[in-house]
Amino acid sequence: MTATHAFWLAGRQATGDTTFEVTSPWDGRVVGTVSVPSDAQVEEAVAAAHAVRDEFAATPAHIRAAALDHVSRRLVERTEEIARLISAENGKPLKWARGEVGRAVSVFRFAAEEARRFNGGEAQRLDTDLGGQGRLAITRRFPKGAVLGIAPFNFPLNLCAHKIAPAIAAGVPIILKPAPATPLSGLMIGELLAEAETEAKSELPRGAWSILPVANDRMPALVQDERLPVISFTGSEKVGFSIMDSVPRKHCTLELGGNGAAVVLADYASDEDLDWAASRIATFSNYQGGQSCISVQRVIADASVYERLVPRVVAAVEAQVTGDPSDDATDVGPLVSEDAARRVEAWVDEAVEAGARLLTGGKRDGASYAPTVLAEVPGDATLSCEEIFGPVLTLHRVEGEAAAFAAVNDSKYGLQAGVFTHDLQTAFRAHRALEVGGVVIGDVPSYRADQMPYGGVKQSGVGREGVKFAMDDYTYERVMVLTGLNL
Repeated sequence: MTATHAFWLAGRQATGDTTFEVTSPWDGRVVGTVSVPSDAQVEEAVAAAHAVRDEFAATPAHIRAAALDHVSRRLVERTEEIARLISAENGKPLKWARGEVGRAVSVFRFAAEEARRFNGGEAQRLDTDLGGQGRLAITRRFPKGAVLGIAPFNFPLNLCAHKIAPAIAAGVPIILKPAPATPLSGLMIGELLAEAETEAKSELPRGAWSILPVANDRMPALVQDERLPVISFTGSEKVGFSIMDSVPRKHCTLELGGNGAAVVLADYASDEDLDWAASRIATFSNYQGGQSCISVQRVIADASVYERLVPRVVAAVEAQVTGDPSDDATDVGPLVSEDAARRVEAWVDEAVEAGARLLTGGKRDGASYAPTVLAEVPGDATLSCEEIFGPVLTLHRVEGEAAAFAAVNDSKYGLQAGVFTHDLQTAFRAHRALEVGGVVIGDVPSYRADQMPYGGVKQSGVGREGVKFAMDDYTYERVMVLTGLNL
């Protein structure tokens, strides 16, 4: 894993004049060296994407689908290798890294299926009024223009897949920027796409895609470039909204942060119920080291079950195996960097000093932070107001359903929420009342199927991902009216 990795410029491998090292957050070893594109090479990629817009949009669906199918198949065949690459650069335990590869397999497969269905055209009779007699409207979707996709570090393969696969499916050129901390998994997608040209006989137009590991400080110029009218960004609230504010006339999809709440209501009261809820809460407050925008950060429990739930949650959290991410037994690995772990440590210490009770965890070792549970966290503590993005959860007691739903909504974020209930009417009330982009009934907020619409409200973002929904975001409707028809 220590070779120098080329980047992908207009579908072909290229190298620049400088490089940077990717290091493991677990032990600091060099995982790989990555070549950095020069300004001239970035310009070449953007110019190529802009120039190929019409050609790519007109590319037959079977060619785009074949390329996507090839990537999906090759991800299956190279699962273990790629999972170890994710784990090495990201610190993600192997069990979760394998799961991430599996999700990317599905994303590319879904995209291949959507490519075959996309743009069939919807016909609408217009003779519903006298003036429309003999007229038929046909609506199809066409690209808004080349996309700038900006991916984060926490799912370095799958969130790159969520940018590039829908673009190829829709025939939309894309410049993909992987996170500087974890570029190797994104570059692997380029390798598999390039294979498709020879092995799957699916040659996409030159310029249809580029994968450029450029530094964050070079992004403003790309964001401002008028040849990239669509921006798809996954990352922090601060950066995402600053991008949108800087280009108000561009189409921006922002998938930002959250402080996901798991609500346990009074009817979820049997021992079996509470054991299940505690297990799911413990697992999904700590998976990926808590570095998921839909990880469980807040547990909001009805007073009637609270005292029985708390020890179960604490025990389940303490049962999480921490350590070397390359060990198959490890549940929780390091955070992406020691700075990230120090920030988590500071927020927890602040909450404890303000009166929160530390029930377990609360210790840092380098880039690793122990799975942590707190109760009675003051409402004005940073931990209550912001996204922790670490293996930390807080417990809150409430009286009744209305108070529970109000507590979920008492946040600037609104990504997803989980509601543990058996009552169907309660489920529909939650769906109506909760100010989030997704409500998961009978489970934690951390569930995501890669084909479903995914995104938030309030400070959690704008627009939706999920293959079909991203394709809609990348394109717009154009209507054609046929006249003089005998309908």
